[in-house]
Amino acid sequence: MKKLFRAVAAVLVVTSAVVAHAQTNESQAVNSVIAQPEQKLPVAESPEAKAKRMQWWHEAKFGMFIHWGVYSVPAGYYHDKPVTNAGEWIMNRAKIPVAEYQAFAKNFNPVKFDADAWVKIAKDAGMKYIVITAKHHDGFAMFDTKASPWNIVQATPYGKDPLKDLAAACRKQGIKLGFYYSQAQDWNNGGSTGGHNWDKAQDRDMDDYIDKIAVPQVKEICSNYCEFPAVLWWDTPKDMNTNRAEKLYAAVHALKPDIIMNNRLGGGLRCDTETPEQYIPAQGYPGRDWETCMTMNGTWGFKRDDHDWKSPETLICNLCDIASKGGNYLLNVGPTSEGLIPQPSIDTLAEIGAWMKVNGEAIYGSSSTPFSDVHGTFSPTEKDRHGNPKFFPIWDWRCTSQPGKIYVFVFDWPKNGKFQLPPLQDKVQKVWLLANKTKLKFAQTDAGVILDLPADAPDKIASVICIEFAKAAKKVTYDHDADAKRKDAMSPDELAWENVLEQNLGDFYLPYYKNDKVAGKETAWDFVKDDPKLPRVLLIGDSISRGYTLDVRHALAGKVNVHRAPANCGATTLGIKKVNAWLGDGKWDAIHFNFGIHDRNLPPETYAANLEQIVAALQKTGAKLIWARTTPPANADNAEKFSPEQCTAVNRIADEIMTRHVIPIDDLCTPVQSRLAELQNSNNVHFNEAGYKFLAEKVSAAIFAELGEQKK
Repeated sequence: MKKLFRAVAAVLVVTSAVVAHAQTNESQAVNSVIAQPEQKLPVAESPEAKAKRMQWWHEAKFGMFIHWGVYSVPAGYYHDKPVTNAGEWIMNRAKIPVAEYQAFAKNFNPVKFDADAWVKIAKDAGMKYIVITAKHHDGFAMFDTKASPWNIVQATPYGKDPLKDLAAACRKQGIKLGFYYSQAQDWNNGGSTGGHNWDKAQDRDMDDYIDKIAVPQVKEICSNYCEFPAVLWWDTPKDMNTNRAEKLYAAVHALKPDIIMNNRLGGGLRCDTETPEQYIPAQGYPGRDWETCMTMNGTWGFKRDDHDWKSPETLICNLCDIASKGGNYLLNVGPTSEGLIPQPSIDTLAEIGAWMKVNGEAIYGSSSTPFSDVHGTFSPTEKDRHGNPKFFPIWDWRCTSQPGKIYVFVFDWPKNGKFQLPPLQDKVQKVWLLANKTKLKFAQTDAGVILDLPADAPDKIASVICIEFAKAAKKVTYDHDADAKRKDAMSPDELAWENVLEQNLGDFYLPYYKNDKVAGKETAWDFVKDDPKLPRVLLIGDSISRGYTLDVRHALAGKVNVHRAPANCGATTLGIKKVNAWLGDGKWDAIHFNFGIHDRNLPPETYAANLEQIVAALQKTGAKLIWARTTPPANADNAEKFSPEQCTAVNRIADEIMTRHVIPIDDLCTPVQSRLAELQNSNNVHFNEAGYKFLAEKVSAAIFAELGEQKK
């Protein structure tokens, strides 16, 4: 089951753009948001005011999207034939004339609609807010409007405003309500059709549509439902310019100044939230609020033959993944023309709700993981629909954080009963399983936190472990204002590298790096401006490698461009996941690398298998590889954490692998053994200034010997 889930989830995250789109063809329209130059929002807001306005949304994490309208009558079929990608897009896909499409409204009579039941389904699933289509691209208003007769009150036998009932039900059950409104595309009222009208009845001036339909309707939905909408969800800004967008923004802000708006208004107005559709971004959106919207099957609006339902396992793991990256999850249902949410949606939401009742505290109000692990790899060759390297997720575990705690979601329960987390800055006080409050034994070392787990996972999908800290140690912080000024002076290439570091260094190392840079110090992770005449070398290693990086860079100045991977390597398990991200563009002449100290507790066969995978990934670059032997501990105190026997074991395994692959070995172990008291710190495995200079000489010589004469 786990293998099947991973295969399905990988396809979901990587290729979901081709599966179904809320606004399928509009992927180009949505992408045009990004392409437009960002404009300053018309209304200024302090960071404190925005944080207060966004607070409920940050705490909610999980919401229901509802795509419902006249398109549920044809339900994906036109003249009794299925239409590809047709749910809510059927009018566009089948090029149905305006008059013929409007006739569907005569059969739209959702007498089985029960607002209280819908809201209860969402609430029982653990959802905290609902966003419903007030008007989709077909222009049909699911509310009472004076701007156009093409609405549910005037054009259907139902004759009532369901949004009023839904607002009342949400109010009664404590759920926030938001409205989706298609502000640009409107295939019946004269809005944009993307420049491809298929009926003369669609001919109309876009500005006339904005002034007489869109702005008045937006004012109506912001005025007629008391405290709602809490969210206004724009979409596909085809033919939107700044002037048109600002009219809509002004209308909303005048009536609902505390509303939350997404990034799809157009005209360069990005507003509050990013909206990845049908996929989960590899690292979220650092510095931006974001929300993944996703279908439960293949379409957004009801389609009678769409039975391609995602499993509860997939959706729960998606929720954990999104929360771990600081985002929200907006999961869609597509009700029928009778007003019923499909039973498979109800059943799956009930399963999600059962999981949330046990584990909700790990989701609600959580912040992103404190670790830099991206849980996947970026392809060096394949691209996603935005032209970026395609991301392939690994479904092993995820993590969220709360004040004084972190929550670990384990999808792949270890058979050997051991689970290791990366190093944590704060001292761990206690660890327990959230499902049954069972306390777990743990060991906290400089290599990470090792947990002893029971044989059986408490949950078949995602078991949650809570780790509570002792009184939190004072966090290492940095001057954000000074850092912002530093970044303002950067070139585009420098800023791009800075963003890479911010995504990879993690909560522990990033503040140290920032403080050093604000103070004007040189660091191992400095941006390197390449001399195109010189070879490019990448250093991959742990904190000892970081310690000698600057000296290597100085020793080879004018001979080699020396770069460092944007993180300490950690254990091989982490290296497997992150090596492709560390390789960047993959254009290296040589790679000097080491993994060893952090693998000391791995079974030998696991260390060997992991190292083989990393070597294979590095070999794909075509670079000359140089292996650095792991350095030994200095004394008995260090031996408790990393013994001479462990050092010998990892070096023996690595030597065998490198010899088999004909990879030269830079022996950093043997020459320092007799000088450890002189070159290494007395209280840990790290080296003093003289020790790092000694190691740097060895590393520099090995690199230069392998490269030979510098490139001409």
